[in-house]
Amino acid sequence: MLVLITYDVNTESESGKRRLRKVAKQCVNYGRRVQNSVFECILDYTQCVQLKASLLEMIDQEKDSIRFYYLGNNHKAKVEHIGVDRGIDLEGTLIL
Repeated sequence: MLVLITYDVNTESESGKRRLRKVAKQCVNYGRRVQNSVFECILDYTQCVQLKASLLEMIDQEKDSIRFYYLGNNHKAKVEHIGVDRGIDLEGTLIL
């Protein structure tokens, strides 16, 4: 299923800047960045639970926020993109 993850991490302190880097790195491990704090991730149920748990451990829930949008398996009909697409197709063929 496609999960859209957005986050806002308070970076007024050094610990906030570290949290921001950790959250971004973890999201990169599961999907592709489509905007500064927005990731598209193709996940199965287990991966989704693992990612959510790890992100919740990283943030300060008093200062930061994360939103998960569950777009499901029929996501192509739900997503419209206009402009430059800077990422790779997560479901396409990757040739190295």
